[in-house]
Amino acid sequence: MALLLLVPLGIIAVFALAGYGFGALGRVGVRQADRGLRFRCAAAVLGAGAVALYTWGLLHVGGAVLDAEDGGAGSSPMRSCRTADEAQWSRSVGYRVDYFPLRFVCETSDGGSYTPDTVPGYIGPAVGDFALAAVVCGGAAAVESERRTRRRGAAM
Repeated sequence: MALLLLVPLGIIAVFALAGYGFGALGRVGVRQADRGLRFRCAAAVLGAGAVALYTWGLLHVGGAVLDAEDGGAGSSPMRSCRTADEAQWSRSVGYRVDYFPLRFVCETSDGGSYTPDTVPGYIGPAVGDFALAAVVCGGAAAVESERRTRRRGAAM
């Protein structure tokens, strides 16, 4: 159920963040923009990148869930849980979705679990890197705004 809500919200957030980042910089112009605006725009665009990659991973997980829920011929064990190790997937009895880190987890009859390669391996590190860069740029924008406020206060 959460996947049905998160994917559209992710798409909306990507367009909103990218629209703010590129739009604000486009209105003023790159050369006329002060450092604070450049940092804010960079934070928004990097945040859009992080959300876009996470949403891409959600689509992969959603495909695995749809495949796991599909009944009919060849559905036991679940196709999403089939890996190269047949001894492992032949014992799969269920699944769960972990959102942090984003992954599709197959549960086995003996109480164990394993993670098939449903989400590309680059998703987690790339989302983390983009998010960290967005936070750093947001922090730099806040510091620059504080400096500008102090300079104005000292000039008066």
